[in-house]
Amino acid sequence: MSKPLQIGITGGIGSGKSLISKIFHCLGVPVYDADSRAKYVMTTDGILIDDIKKEFGELSFEGSNLNRNYISKVVFQNPAKLARLNELVHPRVGEDYKKWVNENSNYPYVLKEAALMFESGSYKMMDKVIFVSAGEELRIKRVLKRDPQRTRSQVEDIIKNQMPDSEKIKLADFVTTNDETELIIPQVLNLDKQFKALYTKNMK
Repeated sequence: MSKPLQIGITGGIGSGKSLISKIFHCLGVPVYDADSRAKYVMTTDGILIDDIKKEFGELSFEGSNLNRNYISKVVFQNPAKLARLNELVHPRVGEDYKKWVNENSNYPYVLKEAALMFESGSYKMMDKVIFVSAGEELRIKRVLKRDPQRTRSQVEDIIKNQMPDSEKIKLADFVTTNDETELIIPQVLNLDKQFKALYTKNMK
C-alpha cells in the first residue's frame, strides 16, 4: 500500500494554523497535532519518562503525571536545559508520528501541525509544507484574546524568539493568508485539490 503524502502546516503564534488544520480535518484529512501529541507522549512513553527522570530528577513526575510547574521552573529559565529536554522529546515524538502515519496509510495525504517545524528542521521530512501568514499586530491581538493571562510584552517576546516570517515563507511550498482579508475555506479547498492531484500523479 502506498504511503500518504505528508503535508506539514506551521505558522507563528496567533497565525491561526490550528483553525486551518480543523478545516482540513472537516474535509476528512487526518491531522497530527505535534504539540499536544508531545504532551501525551511525555506521560505515556516509558522510555521517555525514564529519560526525563534521569535528566531532571524524580520530581519531574507526580505519579504518572508530568510535573509541569517543576519542569517549567527548571527548564524554561535555562536554554541549555530546554535544549536537552527537546533532545529527549523530539525523537520519541518522531517515532510516535511514524507509527501514526502508518496507521493512516489509506489516505491520500495526512497533515502534521507543528509550531516549530522550520526551527526544528522537521519540515525536511515533509513532502510539502504550508505556512500560515498573518500580520504581527493581528497575531498579538488574537493571542491576548485567547490567552488573557499573557501580557503583550510576553507575546512580543515569543514572536521575537521565533524564526521571522520572511524566512519561513522562503522555506514553505504554500502560503495561506489568514489576515481577515482573504477567505480561508477556498484556500484550503484549493490546497486539498492540489494534494490529492499530487498523490494521484505519484501513484501512476
